Amino acid sequence: MIYLELYWEFFKIGLFAIGGGLATLPFLYTLAETHGHWITSSDIADMIAISESTPGPIGINMATFAGYQAAGPLGGLVATLGEITPSLIIIIFIARFLGQFDKNPYVKDGLYGLRAAVVGLISYAGLKLFGTTLLDGGSIRIKETILYLALVFLVLRLKKIHPLYWILLGAVLGIVLRLPS
Repeated sequence: MIYLELYWEFFKIGLFAIGGGLATLPFLYTLAETHGHWITSSDIADMIAISESTPGPIGINMATFAGYQAAGPLGGLVATLGEITPSLIIIIFIARFLGQFDKNPYVKDGLYGLRAAVVGLISYAGLKLFGTTLLDGGSIRIKETILYLALVFLVLRLKKIHPLYWILLGAVLGIVLRLPS
């Protein structure tokens, strides 16, 4: 039963993954509220860090992680299949009928409107992640906030440094400063 539930929940998330894995974050936060035994908001922050630093699409990595947390290796596979099934169906449909939709003004306008929705979803996820990372209840986590501001300043100033080094620096500073997970 848990496998059907995992598949269905991640199928719904994958269905609205327009804009990439980050656009699915609001759905994952909702999943954390409804299925707290699968993943928590803290797990989502960890999944983002891991998914952004491992190969592959972030949404797939996050589905695999959450499914594994919920039901082991088979749960990871089922959640991943649930996440990718809508994309496969949509891609097959688009490939079949692309010629008919290519110049359709309604399709173009609809896709243009989706951009605003994706920006809203990613913004919501960013604010939620910001709250999870830098706020503890009603108070601000001082060390994390200072580290965040310092890294943002450095990234903006030193744009030519590869992102991998920023990820490694963040990990090392998290270990050295003993930041909570």
